[in-house]
Amino acid sequence: MKIAIDVSQIVYGTGVSNYTASLVESLLKIDHKNEYIMFASAFRQRRKLKEFQEKLKDHNNIQFKILPYPPTVIEIAFNRFRYPPIEKIIGEVDVFHSSDWTQPKAIGAKMVTTVHDMVVFLFEKSIHPKIVATQKRRLALVKNEADAIICDSETTKDDLVKFLGVDEGKARVIYLAASEEFKPQDEDKTKEVLEKYKIKKPYILSVATQEPRKNIQKLLDVFEKIVAERPQLHLVLTGKYGWGPGFHSAQNVVWTGFVSQEDLVALYSGCRLFAYPSLYEGFGLPILEAMACGAPVVTSNNSSMAEIAKDAAILVDPRSDGQVKKAVDFVLGLNLENYQRIVRASLDRARRYSWTKTARETLKVYKEVAES
Repeated sequence: MKIAIDVSQIVYGTGVSNYTASLVESLLKIDHKNEYIMFASAFRQRRKLKEFQEKLKDHNNIQFKILPYPPTVIEIAFNRFRYPPIEKIIGEVDVFHSSDWTQPKAIGAKMVTTVHDMVVFLFEKSIHPKIVATQKRRLALVKNEADAIICDSETTKDDLVKFLGVDEGKARVIYLAASEEFKPQDEDKTKEVLEKYKIKKPYILSVATQEPRKNIQKLLDVFEKIVAERPQLHLVLTGKYGWGPGFHSAQNVVWTGFVSQEDLVALYSGCRLFAYPSLYEGFGLPILEAMACGAPVVTSNNSSMAEIAKDAAILVDPRSDGQVKKAVDFVLGLNLENYQRIVRASLDRARRYSWTKTARETLKVYKEVAES
């Protein structure tokens, strides 16, 4: 079987980027029989694609087809003009796994895609209008042309059927996982990274692209009340800027911007707790990454966050200052024995998910559509 995967989105440093890279790496670990073609297009960030290609050079069942065009050009060609068919670029394949940005036309390949969330329907005003328009164009094509649609969670699957009217039989729920690199780090490594970013313990960590849906301002507002009572506490906000208005910040707040995965593991490992009060997520991968590093988690009681974290996290209404503050105060006030209990719950929950399982279930979908 010849399988092509669009990996263009790995350059963006987001949860979707991590999903794509981890899926490809895990597929190649478990599957030495099928042939893989990595399709991608980027202009300014081609270097990141080349780095990804270099990382996979030891696998002999993979080849890359990288185009030097920016995302806007590819989006117009694939989503609007529907030309060229993907086979004209990469040759004949049995299965093409499209990205969350473009949906090319295929001549004979069976089409698989992943839908990570339905934010463009649920929180349209919290997303940049360009992204809303692009995603809605693509999702209309997905509804009509995809042979199988992989959803990150039951939440996403339910929303896909509800808002897009997709045939439920096309949808498959395949959970994500934290990469193997996410595990508790020793004190020396953590200390080195904290010094790099001028972070002092104890600190609350939050990891998210800076955009309205991530509810960062709410966390800042709550932290302002907490730090007034606990002046030694810090809040560390990690993630690249997405879009939206600026934030009204409190004292003792550290903005790291985007950090490498190696540094991120240390930041998770060193935090007193991980806060993720997003308004909606199709999966919420940082929750599992934090848990895999042994961090207690405070997150939202809605969408996939409750589905993924379950009773291993403290779930709150993300719109309630009072609930968020109460949950954070609760974790900060735990004695050592009870704190270690919640750490063990985090680690146990994260172990239930693995990229090997994700890859196996994804490969099963490829086989099903190719044989149908």
